Amino acid sequence: MVGMIEKKLASLGISLPTPASPIANYVPFVRSGNLLVVSGQLCFGAEGKLVAKGQLGGGVSIEDGQQAARACAVNLLAQIKGALGDLDKVTRVMRLGGFINSAPRFADGPKVMNGASDLMVEVFGDKGRHARSTVGVAALPADAAVEVEGLFEVA
Repeated sequence: MVGMIEKKLASLGISLPTPASPIANYVPFVRSGNLLVVSGQLCFGAEGKLVAKGQLGGGVSIEDGQQAARACAVNLLAQIKGALGDLDKVTRVMRLGGFINSAPRFADGPKVMNGASDLMVEVFGDKGRHARSTVGVAALPADAAVEVEGLFEVA
């Protein structure tokens, strides 16, 4: 049976991919009580290719970065579904942490991260409003433009 959150995703034209397996020595998520921490998700799209590759401010536009951050958020949702079986069990998006592959003077990382934040609010409404950090980094795995991690309160 499809829950309300998955119906909302479908109305946005989003289908969740199979959650990515870890590429190093970590697990995709950890649950402790009513908190679920989801490891950083790269900006892989539905076809398994990076939505944006390279550095923001060095060839990747803010708009492409926002699409990459949105893809990361979709991948976070896929991990949550894998962890809980039902996205309706998310009672609050607590925090997102964004890592933006940035050229040395690129200062618009927060605009890029809005791609992930906006999706959480679109999908969860007020429960999707969250605390956030955005950090510019010199490189990310696979030369991905964006990586996003999350902390969620769950039932």
